[in-house]
Amino acid sequence: MIKKVIIGILTIGIFGCNSNKKTSNSIETYSDINVVGAMKNVMWKGELGASIQLDTISNKKGLYGIGPESYLTGELLINDGKSYVSKVTSDSTMTVEKTFNVSAPFLVYSNVNEWNEIELASDIKTIKDIENLVDAKTTKSKRPFAFKLTGRISKALIHIQNLPKGTKVSSPKEAHKGQTNYELKDEEVTIIGFFSTEHKGIFTHHDSNIHLHLITEDKSKMGHLDEVEIENMKLYLPKK
Repeated sequence: MIKKVIIGILTIGIFGCNSNKKTSNSIETYSDINVVGAMKNVMWKGELGASIQLDTISNKKGLYGIGPESYLTGELLINDGKSYVSKVTSDSTMTVEKTFNVSAPFLVYSNVNEWNEIELASDIKTIKDIENLVDAKTTKSKRPFAFKLTGRISKALIHIQNLPKGTKVSSPKEAHKGQTNYELKDEEVTIIGFFSTEHKGIFTHHDSNIHLHLITEDKSKMGHLDEVEIENMKLYLPKK
C-alpha cells in the first residue's frame, strides 16, 4: 500500500513537472507574432538556407516583417503588406526590389492593422532613445510586438548583408563578411521594428531589445538600421 502511494506521488510529480515545462514553453509563443528560424543559428551554426519562403505567408493584410535574405545575400523588409529585398551593387549603390518571391533563414513577422500614433519629443534622437521610449510606453502591453516610425532623419547608417557565394559561416565575424554600409542624409523614411526582451539571439542582437530595418520614402534605399539621428518622426505602436 505504501509503495503504491509513493508511486502515485512520483507519478503526479513527474506529470506536474512536464505540465510546467509545457506552460513555460507556451509563454514563448504569441499568436500575433511569428518567428521562423533564429539569428544565432545563422551566425554560429551556418544555417544560411531558407527557413521560410515569403510568398507562403497567406495573410498579407497589415503585414510587417524583417530578416535577411537566404545565404545572407540581401536584406528583407515587409511594410504594410508589401515586401522588399535590397542587394549590394557597389560600395555606394544598391538595388531595392518589390517582391515576395524571396526566402529568409530567419524572419519575424506580424499583422497590425490599427496603430496608436505618438509624436516624438525633440530629445528622442538615437536607436537607444527609441528602444527606451518603446519600452517605457509598453510596460503593460503584450510583448513582443511590431512597431514603426515615419518621418525625417538627419542621418543614418544602414547595412546590407552581401556574403560571398559558398562562404561557410561559424561565427558572427564570418557571417558579416561582405557586409556593405551605406550612409543616408536628410531623408524621409519609414523604420519597421520589432521589440522583445525575450528573443535575444533569435530576432534581436544579444545587446538589444529591438531590431530595425529602414526604407526611404522613394523606396530606393533599404537595409538594417545601425545608427540614426532623428530630425522629426512619429512613432506608431499597435493598438491592443
